[in-house]
Amino acid sequence: MYPMEPEKINALFYGLKSAQYRVGAYSHTKRIEQLKQLKKALANTYRTRIHQALKDDFGKPSTEVDLTEIYPVIGEIDQACQHLKKWMSPTRVHTPITIWGSTSYYIQEPKGVCLIMSPWNYPINLVFSPLISALAAGNTVLVKPSEHASKTSALVGEIIESIWPLDEVAVVLGGIETATALLELPWNHIHFTGAPSIGKIVMTAAAKHLSSVTLELGGQSPLIIDQTADIMDCVQKLAWSKWINAGQTCIAPNHVWVHRSKYTALIEGLKAQIDTAYQNTENRSESYCQIVNKKHFDRLSEALHQAVAGGAEIAMGGTTLPEDRYIAPTVVVNAPKDCALMREEIFGPMLPVLIFDDLREVIEDLKSQEKPLALYFFSKNKKNMDLVLKHTRAGSTCINHAVVQYANG
Repeated sequence: MYPMEPEKINALFYGLKSAQYRVGAYSHTKRIEQLKQLKKALANTYRTRIHQALKDDFGKPSTEVDLTEIYPVIGEIDQACQHLKKWMSPTRVHTPITIWGSTSYYIQEPKGVCLIMSPWNYPINLVFSPLISALAAGNTVLVKPSEHASKTSALVGEIIESIWPLDEVAVVLGGIETATALLELPWNHIHFTGAPSIGKIVMTAAAKHLSSVTLELGGQSPLIIDQTADIMDCVQKLAWSKWINAGQTCIAPNHVWVHRSKYTALIEGLKAQIDTAYQNTENRSESYCQIVNKKHFDRLSEALHQAVAGGAEIAMGGTTLPEDRYIAPTVVVNAPKDCALMREEIFGPMLPVLIFDDLREVIEDLKSQEKPLALYFFSKNKKNMDLVLKHTRAGSTCINHAVVQYANG
């Protein structure tokens, strides 16, 4: 692995560039062999160390690491290995009569040299999932993991170096200066996962070289519960999807709209669910992870304080422990619409709850806001489901569940 020095980054880039045609010519057998090496590394060789690195970085429980980091990547590898030969095969297509006598095919070509810039919240999953796709397609790749999960990022580099030579897959560690230096280079493709504000910077840099981009950005993800919903089913799915990773998930429910008739049952159900899952929420349990760093802890604590100062009430949780970067699973009611909890993507364990009487009120509110990253709707009423699907737009919409649509790739 190389530090941030631009000359070393340039050397890595041009090494990857020089190897791109050799790597692009690898057979499906060779590509699958490498992916299976990665599977073995994640599932066996490095699994215990991955658990420890994520515990060191932000106290992530081992079971949660398996569920959200390792198993999804293994699933990606298995899918790629199963279908790669077919994906790489030429596909015959129609030839117009004007060039009668010819035969036409689509042949899949690698992009070339790719950059993957990954975030800290799922530092294994969101490095290796795009890397698997890039390598299955025959590209050379440079990976820039997040500096905010330093132990895991260093381990990512070690895992990659144990399988691929530097001119096929390389890892660069570092912060803003490193990312800036990387974005000066003429990549064939850039894959970025993170905040929309940084996504704009990435896209601007890519435009200078006409690099294609994949942007996986954050945003608000509201959840709606109508008067017909099975509230206990909703409570279980909402609690899991909101507080896994301490709410540090881009598609976690950001806030809840609940029909007035279900409000009391929702609050009581969430309290019971959290008591069952974490027992004592006055202190962080081993089954609940920390906020990743002091900067994010301070941002979240200030947002909660601002909401309460503006008239919001804490219906559940509210405990904050700076020395442990711990914020309890928290439900906030009557949050002012202009406070940070309502204006911004929370990316933490606070859940504002809003009450409605008519579903059309919620739909009109959604139309007035930025397009949600994800939208969740709990209902047993087909007419209401159709109303929401027809009159709202979102990056993804999930009926009677939350977050699981990520697995439906």
